[in-house]
Amino acid sequence: MSPLESLPPLARVIAAHGLSARKSLGQNFLLDLNLTSKIARQAGDLTTCDVLEIGPGPGGLTRGLLMEGARHVLAIEKDARCLPALHEIAEAAPGRLTVLNADALDLDPLAHLTPPIRVVSNLPYNVGTELLIRWLTPPDWPPFWQSLTLMFQREVAERIVATPGSKAYGRLALLAQWRATPRIVMHLPPGAFTPPPKVSSAVVHLTALSEPRYPADPKILERVVARAFNQRRKMLRAALKGAAPDIEDRLLAAGIQPTDRAETVSLEQFCALARVMPGGAEA
Repeated sequence: MSPLESLPPLARVIAAHGLSARKSLGQNFLLDLNLTSKIARQAGDLTTCDVLEIGPGPGGLTRGLLMEGARHVLAIEKDARCLPALHEIAEAAPGRLTVLNADALDLDPLAHLTPPIRVVSNLPYNVGTELLIRWLTPPDWPPFWQSLTLMFQREVAERIVATPGSKAYGRLALLAQWRATPRIVMHLPPGAFTPPPKVSSAVVHLTALSEPRYPADPKILERVVARAFNQRRKMLRAALKGAAPDIEDRLLAAGIQPTDRAETVSLEQFCALARVMPGGAEA
């Protein structure tokens, strides 16, 4: 039996260190090590990769990543109460786990990671979407990561993979699908967590594209999409009124009817519209 396999069950670790989950930190712990190993496997072969994990808590997923052969794991944990449990894992996997007590929103992890890098996390609910958007909108592309394998509330996961015409389709789907290929790879019921959240969860795997799916200026695309979906029930000629004086002509030039609504417009069409807007490549 390896030192990792000899570690005590997570329920015992939580009891020993007094690690009751805190709602203020968005904590819901996964205790089933079979599940955490399954999540780790969704990230693919980790033996040649460094892995970034945000919010490891008592280390259930951390153990799974190490057991599945991750070359090195950088675990960033804001809650200092979890550090003793994580250091016990580090001792069982010498040289393969670095634990930082920090807020992931304030820390640049790249100084502690060696490419290739994959991100695998059961993200705290209160910062999950913000972190995803940061990872999808770096100043330069391709990003530092090869793939993201992330746990979200099921509703957020469905927004990431949504297609035109669905209620979940919006800015998050367009942002994710412009530069990556996202798919839902696992569903987890509330009972898989301690304490059980009020909603179901899902794991989304996003593979970075070498370049965006369609050409567009990121800032113009974001501005157009934001305007369109801020008033998603309005026809685009009204929702985008003020974005350009001849907005109807620009919509038609992008292959979009001025009477269309944002939720029916494809990513390719939004990118075409960004290119014909003021400042766009074809404007």
